[in-house]
Amino acid sequence: MPTLGIDLGGTNARAAVVDEHGQILTSTKVSLTERSPAAVVEVIAQAVAGAMVAAPGVEVRGCGVGAAGQIHRDSGIIAVAPNLGWRNVPLAGMLTERLGRPVRVVNDLAAAAWGELNAGAGRGAHDVYVVFVGSGVGSSIIANGQLVRGGGGVAGELGHTKVVPGGRRCGCGELGCLEAYVGGHNLIALARELLVSGRSTVLAELAEGDPARLTPLTLERAAEAGDPGSREIHERAGQMLGMAIANMVTVLNPARLILGGGVLMNCPGLRRFIVEGVQALASTTSREGLLIAEAELGDDSGLIGAALLGA
Repeated sequence: MPTLGIDLGGTNARAAVVDEHGQILTSTKVSLTERSPAAVVEVIAQAVAGAMVAAPGVEVRGCGVGAAGQIHRDSGIIAVAPNLGWRNVPLAGMLTERLGRPVRVVNDLAAAAWGELNAGAGRGAHDVYVVFVGSGVGSSIIANGQLVRGGGGVAGELGHTKVVPGGRRCGCGELGCLEAYVGGHNLIALARELLVSGRSTVLAELAEGDPARLTPLTLERAAEAGDPGSREIHERAGQMLGMAIANMVTVLNPARLILGGGVLMNCPGLRRFIVEGVQALASTTSREGLLIAEAELGDDSGLIGAALLGA
């Protein structure tokens, strides 16, 4: 029987009716105009209603939500959601009451990993490590075919491992997180600092002097053009990502490493750093037989995974 999947991002909510094979039957997207918990719940309800109207006569048996943030395992309380500015929001309870059906809330990368495992690049594997680099950095672990969530539900938070003690402040509020140096928002912030300082004529030319035009790809192109400041930021980000993921390969020994997210898909140079880092730094035995694959489901991975987890 189909289930409802919801992908809650920082700017919109998507809802879909998904069958048991991970195929999307209908989907809708509604923009977030406010980010208060009550307003977001109403937007989600609107998206769900739209998806259901587009699937007349289809019964659904459950609902899963993938949301960016640190989420308590059993309660569905979002402890921290930097993109929404939330702390300790009982989203699962609020949605269960509003939608009139049980709702399971999981981290967006857990949902994406489950989607890729069942309907994407992870099919046929039992031990998978998934890393997405987009506006932030997320990862999820699947061991022996099961999602590893940890005692409190926040296992796999690669983006919030520390790489520079006392370093840049991350969106989570802590200092020196990997995400503070390699997440898309932070790469843009670092590029903006470089542009505004006047130390990069190449970056200024590519962005036409407008900081609002900066993207991680702009930074990568400036680095490849030989701009010293851009190259420093880009290489540091790539080396940090490569080492962090190589260490996780050594620890977890996955059969498959799946890479995705807007930054990695649009910045092949950063992806190369990861592949080279894993080959050079992961232990020899841990990378034997390892397959590095690109996520196949694109923006739908979290939507599909949330639905399957909500069944």
